[in-house]
Amino acid sequence: IHERGVAGTTLEDVKVAAEVSGSQMYHYFPDKNELVQAVIDYQADAIVNRQRHALSSANGIEAWQNMVITAARRTKAKGGCQLGSLVSQLAESDPEARALIAAGFDQWAAALGDGLRSLHADGKLRSDIDPDDLATTLLAALEGGLVLGQVLRSSRPIETAVNTLLALAVGK
Repeated sequence: IHERGVAGTTLEDVKVAAEVSGSQMYHYFPDKNELVQAVIDYQADAIVNRQRHALSSANGIEAWQNMVITAARRTKAKGGCQLGSLVSQLAESDPEARALIAAGFDQWAAALGDGLRSLHADGKLRSDIDPDDLATTLLAALEGGLVLGQVLRSSRPIETAVNTLLALAVGK
């Protein structure tokens, strides 16, 4: 779905790629809607876990910054965000999917906020920075940077956005 989009992916495509039988496929995903919902949940969980892991490390901000930039460089921003790319495909046509994507972004912002609050308490962010506001700003910058990077096939937009915001947040 990330490679071909929701409309360009069939259950048959997934069955073949997963090397499973039709009965196995339909046992877990009776229809494409169920598959799409599972993809949204999976992507949100994977993203949140990576954010928490990076931000909870000894050098949290640098680890997170490196993780985000390395991922964008590795792909040259091709495909954009695994969760964000679903917005343009589903938000206007599938209210249930839109709600799941919104919940995924809420979880992502909460994970960022949790990590940033901890870093803030440790004095690793400027004292006048609100960690939750910074989490929302970073998430918006990530999504915007990934969209621009996807079109330009460059990690530069996300590197610029993340590096600039973090330089302001840590006071460097």
